[in-house]
Amino acid sequence: MPARAADDLQTPVQYLKGVGPRRAAELAAAGVQTVEDLLLTLPYRYEDRARLRPIRDLRPGEVASVCATVLSCGLRTTRRPGFRIFEMLVQDASGRVRVVFFNQAFLRDVFEAQQQVVLHGRVDRRPTGGLQITNPDHEIVSDEPDEDGGELVHTGRIVPVYEKVGSLTPKSLRRVVHDALQRLPAEVADVLPETVRRGLGLARRRDALCEAHFPPPDTSIEALEQFRTPAQQRLVFEEFFFFQVGLLLQRREADTRVKPRRILVDDRIREAARKVLPFRLTGDQRRALKEIVEDLQRARPMNRLLQGDVGSGKTIVALLAALVAMENGLQVAFMAPTEILAEQHYASVVRVLAPSRFATALLTGTLTARARREVGSRIATGASQLVVGTHALVQGEVRFKALGLAIVDEQHRFGVVQRATLRDKGLDPDVLVMTATPIPRTLALTAYGDLDTSEIRERIPGRQPIGTLVRSESRRAEVYDLVRGQLRAGRQAFVVCPLVEESEKLDLKAASEMAAELQQRVFADARVGLVHGRVPAAERDRTMAAFAAGAIDVLVATTVIEVGIDVPNATVMVIEQAERFGLAQLHQLRGRVGRGAAQSHCVLVHASRLSDAARARLRALAETTDGFEIAERDLELRGPGDFFGTRQSGVPIFRVGDLLRDHRLMEEARRTAVAWLAGPEATEAQLGAVRRAWTRRFGLAGVA
Repeated sequence: MPARAADDLQTPVQYLKGVGPRRAAELAAAGVQTVEDLLLTLPYRYEDRARLRPIRDLRPGEVASVCATVLSCGLRTTRRPGFRIFEMLVQDASGRVRVVFFNQAFLRDVFEAQQQVVLHGRVDRRPTGGLQITNPDHEIVSDEPDEDGGELVHTGRIVPVYEKVGSLTPKSLRRVVHDALQRLPAEVADVLPETVRRGLGLARRRDALCEAHFPPPDTSIEALEQFRTPAQQRLVFEEFFFFQVGLLLQRREADTRVKPRRILVDDRIREAARKVLPFRLTGDQRRALKEIVEDLQRARPMNRLLQGDVGSGKTIVALLAALVAMENGLQVAFMAPTEILAEQHYASVVRVLAPSRFATALLTGTLTARARREVGSRIATGASQLVVGTHALVQGEVRFKALGLAIVDEQHRFGVVQRATLRDKGLDPDVLVMTATPIPRTLALTAYGDLDTSEIRERIPGRQPIGTLVRSESRRAEVYDLVRGQLRAGRQAFVVCPLVEESEKLDLKAASEMAAELQQRVFADARVGLVHGRVPAAERDRTMAAFAAGAIDVLVATTVIEVGIDVPNATVMVIEQAERFGLAQLHQLRGRVGRGAAQSHCVLVHASRLSDAARARLRALAETTDGFEIAERDLELRGPGDFFGTRQSGVPIFRVGDLLRDHRLMEEARRTAVAWLAGPEATEAQLGAVRRAWTRRFGLAGVA
C-alpha cells in the first residue's frame, strides 16, 4: 500500500482549504475527522446544472442555469433598515435578465462588469415587470486556469448537494470536497482486496470517490438519487464488506474461546426445571430452550439472540436457562433497560424461582448507598445466585463470584460497549440477548450477525388475537362505550398518552389531564389511576400493583408501560394520539392486553388529519398482529435509523450504505466476506487492516 495515499486520506480535515480549526470542530461533531471521512460522506441529492438555458427561454417558477456576461452590477439600499440588495444585469446571445441577491453586500467585491459567469437559481417575476434570477449559486468563468484547473464546481455540471454541517453550507462543503479530491494522488491504494474488486467488477476506489461526488455529465440523475451508479455501489459494497468481515472475525474469535467451567445437564437439573415451570411450554419455546441449553453445554461461550413476539413467553425460557446455569454453581446476571422493567422482572423471577433453592437480588441506580453495598456484597460472595438490574450491573464496583450467564433483555436499547462490559464481568460467560421487537432479516445480518438466533413465534395457548380498531377523535364516544362495556364485564383498561405535560409545540393530551377527565366526567363510577415517568418510583409501584390486583379499573399511563406489564384481566388498550408513535412501539403497547383468555381490544385514537406515513402505520398495525411482519413494515416505513433509535442502540450508523435501500448489497457483502476469509488473501496483515478499519469506521469495539 503506497504510504502517501493512506496518509492523504487520513489527513485531518482541518488542513483542507476553507476548513480550519472551528469548522473542523463542527465536522468532527458530525463524525467527520479525516479526509476519508469527508469523502465517504456522500451527497444526499444531485442537481443537473449542466444544461445551460438561453436567457430568452427562461420561464417564471423554474430553476435554471445560464452562462452570461455581467453588463453592470451594484448595491442598492431599500426602505427596510439594514436590508440591501446586490443586483446585476447579465446578457447572453439571446437576451438580458436581472440577477438579485438579498443581503449579500460582500458580492460587490466579487463581481465586476465584463466577467463571464454561470448562474443557477430560481426564475421569478420582477415586481416592476420582467424576470429575475433570485439568489442563484454562481461561478465566475475565468479565461486563465485557476487552482481547480478551470473546472466549474457549483454550476455547469451535475452538482452534489450536501447536508449543512454547522456553519458549512452545502456550497462551502462542495468546495471543500472538490479541493480534497483535487489533492488526491493519481494512485489511491484500494482498501478492497483486488480479487474481490475484480471478481465483482467494481470501480477503483479513487474513481469511485471522485464520481460519487462529481459524476460524469452523462450520468443519470435518477440512478444517482437511487444510489445505483457504479461509483456509489462500489462505496456501499466496500463499507458493507468490511463490516461483515469484522462480524465474522468476532464470531471466529468467540468460537476459539473456551469456558473455564462446562455446564452439564442431568436428571436432577431436569427435575428442578419441572418444579419451577408454571405451564406447559409451546413447541417454539421448547425448541428455543433446547438450542440455548445445547449452547450452554458447549465448550465455547454462547452468543445467542432470542427474539419473540409480545406475549410469546421468552422470559420463562430465559429463566429455565438461568436455572441450568445456577444448578451448575454459576451466577446469572439479568439486565433490563429501565428500572421499572428490572423491578417487574425481579418480581417475576422471585415468583418463578420460589420452589428452587436460589436467591435473587435486585440492583438498580435508585438503591441507597447502603443497600447497594449490601447487594454488592451478596453478589461478590455468591450468596445471590441471580441478579436482576439495569445498567448498574455493568458499573465498575460490581463484582461477581462466578458469573456464568448474562441475559440482556430488550437488547436494542443497550449499547454494544455495555453488552461487552457485562460479558467482561465473568470469565467468558454465556450471553443470551432477548428482544420483543423482532428484528427484520436485513437488520439481523448487521446488528446481530455475530449471534446465533432462536425465534418464538407461537402465542401462548388460550390467548386470542387482539382486535385492533383505528378511530378518529371525532368517534371518541364510541371508544368510551367500548371501554365501558369491558369495565361492566369486570375487566380493566389502559389509556396511554404520549406526554406528561401539555406541550405548546405538540398538541398532545397530557396524561394527568386525561386521568382527571376520565375520573370526573367519563368513568365516574370507575377507579382511575395514573403512572408516568415523573411519578416517584414507590408511588408508581403502588399504583401498578393496585392495577394488577384489580383495585384500579382504568390505568392512564405514558409509555412506561410499554414493556413488562402483565395484567391478564386488562382487555382494552386505548392509545391517544396514536399517530405520534412508531409502529414497533404501538405493537409493544398493544401487547399489554390479550394476556388472558378473554377477547381483548386495542383502539388507536388519532387526530382528524393524518399524514400519509401516519395513516400507513396505523393501517399496518390494524392489519396484522404478527410482530415479525410488523418489524418488516416498520423498517419499510421508517428506515433502520428510526427502527433502532440511536448509535448507542448497537446498530452501526453506516456512512454510505442504507440497510433498506441496499439490502441486496449487504447480502452480497456477507457472501463475499465468508469466501474471502476462507481464502489465501486473508493474511494477518490484511486482517490487521480490517480490525483498524472496523474501529475507525464504525466506532465499535470487540473485533479481535
